[in-house]
Amino acid sequence: MHSIHKRTIDRIKRWAKAHPVLSKVVLVIVATLVVGLIVLLSLILSARPATAPVSKVVEEPEPVIYYSPLTGVEVAKESTTKAVVTGIMIENSPEARPQSGLKQAGVVYEAVAEGGITRFLALYQEDKPKLIGPVRSLRTGFVDWVAPFDASVAHIGGSARALQIIRNGTYRDIDQFFNPAYYWRATDRWAPHNVYTSFDKLNALNKAKGYKTSKFKSWPRIDGEPGEKRNATKINVTVSGTLFNSAYVYDKKMNKYKRSQGGAAHVDREKGRITPSVVIVLHTTQTASSEDGYRENYKTTGTGKALIFQGGKVTKANWKKTSRNSQLQFLDSENEPMELFRGQTWITAIGTNRGGKVTWD
Repeated sequence: MHSIHKRTIDRIKRWAKAHPVLSKVVLVIVATLVVGLIVLLSLILSARPATAPVSKVVEEPEPVIYYSPLTGVEVAKESTTKAVVTGIMIENSPEARPQSGLKQAGVVYEAVAEGGITRFLALYQEDKPKLIGPVRSLRTGFVDWVAPFDASVAHIGGSARALQIIRNGTYRDIDQFFNPAYYWRATDRWAPHNVYTSFDKLNALNKAKGYKTSKFKSWPRIDGEPGEKRNATKINVTVSGTLFNSAYVYDKKMNKYKRSQGGAAHVDREKGRITPSVVIVLHTTQTASSEDGYRENYKTTGTGKALIFQGGKVTKANWKKTSRNSQLQFLDSENEPMELFRGQTWITAIGTNRGGKVTWD
C-alpha cells in the first residue's frame, strides 16, 4: 500500500515538472475551492440560530396557613396559634342580659350554677373583646372543663371546692379578688350583676403574671358544609326552667345556628345575635351539694352520651374525659374522634336525671 502511494506521488511530481504552467493553474483552482468551502461552512454555521438559554423555573412556595387551635378558624399569624387562652366566667341571670363578649368566644361551656340558673365559661384565644361580662364566680364543673386548655381563669371568687382547686398553685388563677385593678363595676346595672373586664386589661394581667402562651390539645376541625339531608334544623334544649332553656334555628346561608334562650333571641349587647357553628349537648348526671351554700355539680369525668349538631344535622356520639386535666373527647360510633366544624362551639351540659333533654326536627 505504501509503495502504491509513493508511485502515485512520484507520477504527480513528474507530471508537474513536465507541465509547470498547468500544475500552477490546478493548484490555484484547488486552493480556491478549499477557501470557498471554508467560507461556505462558516456562513452556514453563523446563520444557525443561537441556542436559547435554559431558564430555571423557580416555584413559589405554598403559602403557610395558620389555624386557631381553639376554634380551627384561619388566623393571620403563627403567634396567634400560640397565644394564651383565657377563660372567663360570665353570668346568665336575667339581670345580666344581654351579656358582652359572648359572641366572640371561641368555646362556651354552659351549665347550671345553682337554683336552676345557668352560667357560662367563655374561652378566648384569637378574638379579644373590648368588653366582657358580667363576670361572676367559679364552680367546680367549670374548673374541670377549663383545665385542659392551659388557660388563665378570670372570675370573682367561687364555691368553696372550686376555689380550693383553682388556688392550689397548679392553675392560672386571675381572680378579681386578688387583681381588682383589672376589673371594674359598671354604673348601668346593679351589683352583683355589673362586674366587667376587657382584654386590654386581661392581656396586661396575663403578661404581668408571665402567662404568654397555652399548650393544649383541642378537637379536630374541618371546613364544614351544610348537610345535604339536614335532619336537625330546629333544636330545643331543656336545661332547667323556661328562663334558661335554649333553642337554635339553623341558618343555611351562614352555616350556623341562631341561639335563643328564655323564649327570646340570645344577643351580645355589642355584637348582636349569638350564632355558634357547632352545638353540643352533653348528657350527664347533675347533683346538689351544700359545701358553702346550695351548689350544683356535674359528672365531668368518665363517659356519657353526646349530641353534636353542625351543618343542620345531628350526630349521636359519646363523650369521654379521663381526668380533670385531660381534654373532653367526642367519639363517633367507631370510637374515633369526631371532626367539628370550624368556628364557635357551644357546649351545654344537661342533667338527664333532673329532666334535662333535647329535641330536634
